[in-house]
Amino acid sequence: MGYSYEVGDIVKLKKQHPCGSQEWEILRVGADFRLKCTGCGHQIMLARRIVEKNTKDLKKKA
Repeated sequence: MGYSYEVGDIVKLKKQHPCGSQEWEILRVGADFRLKCTGCGHQIMLARRIVEKNTKDLKKKA
């Protein structure tokens, strides 16, 4: 699955965040991704390979 990630896209990951949301907004793309939980607003940094491995779905920004 070759997704092309861009800032502003919404990515759905396999595991859900403790707040209950599975969707994350991409704030930064590179070797690491900065993601913001769409449920509670918590921000995390993840390595690109982890995000690519755990992506279930990708919604492009409008």
